[in-house]
Amino acid sequence: MRFLFLLVLIAGAAVGVGYPWYVNNFSGEEIGIWRAYDQGTGFRSFEATLKESQAPVRVLVDLTTLGAPTFDDARTVLTITAANQGRTVLADTLTFHNSIRRETSPQGTEKVFRAEAGVIQSISPGEYTFTLGQGDSDGIDMRSVDVVLRSDAAMLDQRAQPLGFTLIAVGFAGLVAASRRRNRGASPTKSEPPAPRWGRDAGND
Repeated sequence: MRFLFLLVLIAGAAVGVGYPWYVNNFSGEEIGIWRAYDQGTGFRSFEATLKESQAPVRVLVDLTTLGAPTFDDARTVLTITAANQGRTVLADTLTFHNSIRRETSPQGTEKVFRAEAGVIQSISPGEYTFTLGQGDSDGIDMRSVDVVLRSDAAMLDQRAQPLGFTLIAVGFAGLVAASRRRNRGASPTKSEPPAPRWGRDAGND
């Protein structure tokens, strides 16, 4: 039973954590990476040429910081909008709370945090203007901000994470229960009393 519950726990982690992480970061094909902020020059808008065949397009934002700041899900770190022919097709606020973090180098102090800004479902061929700005979050030493566009991005099944977390809970609870039953079923070992060292029954040294 313990092995069965372990399999349930692993399956839950794969469905609830691994699958969303893969879909959000690696599904589809990378269109390109654009620098939207440098510490020395500030924010700047950029244009990306998109094709109808590339839809849906997932928009990811990589924030490079010095050190590891604490993000608050109630405070906005960055804002982002995307427009095509004067029409806003994407608008989001990014908190980077629970975002994916990676190191730029093992010896460096810079950290890169990735957040998803959304998905542009339908694409009208032409130029798309992306504009980023700073939010109301303080104390974050931003070094750079890059926008990553991925074409033909898979859509995340919204049922996956709740199902995965349920399987994780069932698997963990099952493992705990199975361990307790195993401990209760184990027969206690009887230890021999120490041999008397004095008197008639004392052992011979």
